[in-house]
Amino acid sequence: MSQAIGGVNNLTLQWPVTCNSKARTRSNGKGKTVKVVEREKGKQKKNVGFGEKKRKEPVWQCVQGCGACCKLDKGPTFATPEEIFDDPSDIELYKSMVGADGWCKHFDKSTKTCSIYDDRPYFCRVQPDVFQTLYGINKRKFDKEACSFCKDTIKAIYGADSEVLDRFNKAIRN
Repeated sequence: MSQAIGGVNNLTLQWPVTCNSKARTRSNGKGKTVKVVEREKGKQKKNVGFGEKKRKEPVWQCVQGCGACCKLDKGPTFATPEEIFDDPSDIELYKSMVGADGWCKHFDKSTKTCSIYDDRPYFCRVQPDVFQTLYGINKRKFDKEACSFCKDTIKAIYGADSEVLDRFNKAIRN
């Protein structure tokens, strides 16, 4: 079956136009609404696009030689300790770790390593239970949100075109 598109007579589709699909819209995270088409197969729904290959969800992991999260005073676009913590002792500990340059006192900028890594405070750990406690993010959304937090922080500290961001993006997709 062929069907003309938009009244153009010489442009035709060479496949059946009936489809067992449902369309919905969602935000793409960049302020735009995009249409997502889901094809029904039994009880499973599959996101489809070019090549009909399902996109692999990112899995958070730390990358060596980054340390962007160790820049504790990140400026006005990031939450303050008072906005993050409920416990005054956590606020006090966090503030006591901030050096004059805004980096954690325990972070060696030349080697990009933490001198107290094994004994670091709970809020320095990117783990599902910490994200639940501090940000109310459940375990099911942890990887997506942790990856998003890290990307934003890396961009703010090292830049959107940085080698650190490239390494992070590769690590979370493998």
